[in-house]
Amino acid sequence: SAVFSGPGACGAFLFLENGISIRPVGFCNVNQLFELNMEQAASIEVVRGPAGSLYGGNALYGLINVQTPTAPADPSLSLELGPWNHQHMRMTLGTDRNDQHWRADLQVTDADSYQRQTGIRQQKLNLSQLGQVGNWQVHSLISATHLEQNTGGFVQGFEVYRDERARRQNANPEAFRDAWAVRMMSQWQREVADGQTVLVTPYLRRSRMDFLQHFLPGQPQETNGQLSGGLNLAWQQSQGNLTWRLGAEFEWAQGFLREDQATPATGVPAVVETRPVGLHYDYEVDSLVAAAFYDLRWQITDDLALVHGLRLERLRYDYDNQMLDGNTREDGTACGFGGCLFNRPADRTDNFTNPAARLGLEQQFNPRLSAYLMAGTGFRPPQATELYRLQRGQDVADLESERLVTVEAGLRGELADVGYEVSAYANRADDIILRDANGFNISDGRTSSQGIEFSGSWRPAEAHRLSLAGTYARHKYRFDRDISGGETIRSGRDMDTAPRWLGSAHWLFQPTATVETELEAVYQGSYYLNAENTARYSGHLLWHLRASWQARDDIRLFARLINLTDQDYAERADFAFGNYRYFVGMPRQLYFGLEVSL
Repeated sequence: SAVFSGPGACGAFLFLENGISIRPVGFCNVNQLFELNMEQAASIEVVRGPAGSLYGGNALYGLINVQTPTAPADPSLSLELGPWNHQHMRMTLGTDRNDQHWRADLQVTDADSYQRQTGIRQQKLNLSQLGQVGNWQVHSLISATHLEQNTGGFVQGFEVYRDERARRQNANPEAFRDAWAVRMMSQWQREVADGQTVLVTPYLRRSRMDFLQHFLPGQPQETNGQLSGGLNLAWQQSQGNLTWRLGAEFEWAQGFLREDQATPATGVPAVVETRPVGLHYDYEVDSLVAAAFYDLRWQITDDLALVHGLRLERLRYDYDNQMLDGNTREDGTACGFGGCLFNRPADRTDNFTNPAARLGLEQQFNPRLSAYLMAGTGFRPPQATELYRLQRGQDVADLESERLVTVEAGLRGELADVGYEVSAYANRADDIILRDANGFNISDGRTSSQGIEFSGSWRPAEAHRLSLAGTYARHKYRFDRDISGGETIRSGRDMDTAPRWLGSAHWLFQPTATVETELEAVYQGSYYLNAENTARYSGHLLWHLRASWQARDDIRLFARLINLTDQDYAERADFAFGNYRYFVGMPRQLYFGLEVSL
């Protein structure tokens, strides 16, 4: 997906839990994936491409939906140990009471890391209920997570990730992130007529994050959070050759952001003067979302089906600045060199109305071969920080919603013992939000992408299964612009941080009913590190090995060897301000654990 790695990156994907977004529209965070308990999920659904007609704003390039377990489970306890004081515990409890299924899933992680003075302390908890309440089938969930992170910064220097001593350095041992999130939802489902079902899902969410912006001069501390709630209504029917779903969603949110710098900035006089000690931003934003949608599938013939969906969404922001307007210091005095970097717009209201649609055909040639053709649109409304966290002389960010149009064709089938899927796509994104060379937030970026994705699996023998997945894609800029950081975008160049090749392969070997091993290869191709396409990361190939043994009915032993060949690599590479910068990948690691059914 053609997603920027700087301003404008946040909110390009939607993260859901049991079909409900984990954050309100407009209040995304690029790190919000940690809020989901993926390790104890029943399944994880990945939808590729724009999903705006089904899920609305922020489902621009796709979504990840974590489905939590509902069935009661036997109590179990799992313990895992690894290098750098890695300790991980998982526990599951469940019971049946009065035809109600109750379940609790808990995990706790306490670990340091390869870079000095880095590590995490994290806890995740899911409490769920499933059962009949009167004529309603009810599924309720409370999920909570807490993270304390000692953050590792970039390691600078060309290919420094190959230097065994230098790559362990942490230039920002003071960096931290402290965050928590709590969500509650309850889905009530009832059959009201033959083949017709009503679903009513109220939900409530709250989150807060404190972190040090160690990557900025002066290292200001940011605190942000949100309190939000909503109601999702749906009416669906499956009868004859037509299946349809009609619904509406209403959401309210109140978010805040505060940025405070405790110590003077360092550097040249202009940097020090324009980044003063004290509050930089302190604002609140209330938002209201109302959406209506429908989705249908019409079986035209036994072999041919049409799918179609449409959504209309209205978003309103009410912004309230808690400080003085403009780019003065907290006390109202002016900064030198043309004013302080941080600019606070006056109170205002902004509205965005966005439609999204999809239309497709599915052809079943025979029980082992099918094809599809799909066109869809998606949108990403401006996020609150892009509208109200301004810089320099920008008093108003006059932004449009980002829009994406995608066409995709695919083939799914089975040939002898091989199952496969191939899809080709092309898309174009317009009104992409970015920060220009003046530090202004603007929405005139454009990109295009063309690619092919493929996957397949083969079982040559009962004990073996081989699988392969990969993609080749070209993501290009389609506009000219000087942007922040001194970079220049020119139409036709490859987007930076966008590998053309990505892939993985797996060999699963299960010689007995109690022993299972898996060898995995993960490939990331080379990619450009800057918009000028002058700096490049060469990519990497990693090997991982996992194994488990069911020693008894109630005891399972497991182990995983990560980075089997001890490859030197970068999790992410970057080039900024004339320097190569890397988030360093970890060397070979061995983890082992024990799971006991209680």
